[in-house]
Amino acid sequence: MCMNHVLFLNIKRVLFSSRKRGEAMRVFFEKIVLLIAGFSFLTAAHAALHLELTQGMNAAIPIVITPFANQTNNVPGNTTLSQVISNDLQNSGQFSVTTSQKSANDLVTGQVRQIGPSRYQVSFQLVNLVPANTTDATNTTTLLNLSFTANQAGLRGLGHHISDLIYQKLTGVRGVFSTKIAYVLVQRYADRPSHYQLIVADQDGFNPQTLLNSEQPIMSPTWTPDGRELAYVSFEGHHASIYIQNLATGGRSIISRYPGMNNSPAFSPHGRRLALVLTVSGNPNVFVMDLAGRRLTQLTNDYSIDTEPTWAPDGNALFFTSNRAGGPEIYRYDFASRQVSRVTFDGNYNARACLTPDGKTLVMMHRDSGSFNIAKQDLSSGRMTTLTDGGSDDSPSLAPNGKMVLYGTRFAGREVLGLVSIDGRVKLRLPSQIGDVQDPSWSPFLQ
Repeated sequence: MCMNHVLFLNIKRVLFSSRKRGEAMRVFFEKIVLLIAGFSFLTAAHAALHLELTQGMNAAIPIVITPFANQTNNVPGNTTLSQVISNDLQNSGQFSVTTSQKSANDLVTGQVRQIGPSRYQVSFQLVNLVPANTTDATNTTTLLNLSFTANQAGLRGLGHHISDLIYQKLTGVRGVFSTKIAYVLVQRYADRPSHYQLIVADQDGFNPQTLLNSEQPIMSPTWTPDGRELAYVSFEGHHASIYIQNLATGGRSIISRYPGMNNSPAFSPHGRRLALVLTVSGNPNVFVMDLAGRRLTQLTNDYSIDTEPTWAPDGNALFFTSNRAGGPEIYRYDFASRQVSRVTFDGNYNARACLTPDGKTLVMMHRDSGSFNIAKQDLSSGRMTTLTDGGSDDSPSLAPNGKMVLYGTRFAGREVLGLVSIDGRVKLRLPSQIGDVQDPSWSPFLQ
């Protein structure tokens, strides 16, 4: 179970075990710091993750990716352009990369030409091998024929961009190979405090960049809608505060440092407002901050625990987790009516909601029969469908095209990241070389 949801259960136990709210709040803040600081993590030497396909589609599109002419192993990661593209498409679960043109639907070819010091021109072609005229087996169709220039450091990114173009052309859906993921990596030592790192990496786990090192917990990373900044919770100075950090410059500032809890930041679709959880009025409640003037508006105000807000894609509603009915469930706050309605009813634990870009499907952490898995609920019919079966899955974060879910899970005794398609047919893992990773967040489209 992820840190946020262990905290949720402990918040409830502490807040409602004392008749005196002041004493309960004092104990709560002391225990929340000790609880987070006391989590056990394995020692990690490297932050890199390695994408592994564990389940693909039976009807995956067969495709041939030929080695590009004149390419060398000079792509970052000591690989080639064609290998980056092949890995992207194979690991999407939507494609089956093969070497046989007889069994393939499509063919990718390419050429690399050096045009200056560490400067290259890259051309590629996507050809459909299924004849438009079944009587003429040579009647193939060129679907894409494009050229780009890039320096050596940008060749891997160009490979991801080419993968995006191929994916969109053949599936009709925008690819996410050029996006990023954020996550928290923790190291524990026997002779000194645990060490926390906030990391941003390519969606395939390559090129990890550490944004923050700390001996205090880091949690709840969330992207601005333009993908240029990250907000997160840091317990620096033994006090929970929400920071925002620019990825290009590394500069950061404090958004929220009110007394008590400052948690679960979530940007509105246009980035002008921030939903967050504060305890300034007593119990954890959901607030919205106008970022231009830092003005706060309180949305919930009761004796329950209200947390983990997430915005509807149109910005007209917020979904959040609350235990007001006894156990954690998902609720919807409507800005026009200012009314709250319950959304989830299946199972006995539903939390950490996120919505698909069309606003029609809710993805969440779901417990039924004692197992925590990732599930989706159709908001029109209310039908709940379980996507994973790991038993300890949490913290879902949707890809910007809505087709994949990144989440926390356990594998071989470690905390790792998993991915599952929105229909549950494709599954992947992103384990680190050593150690545990948690609290993932998928970026928006970056270009």
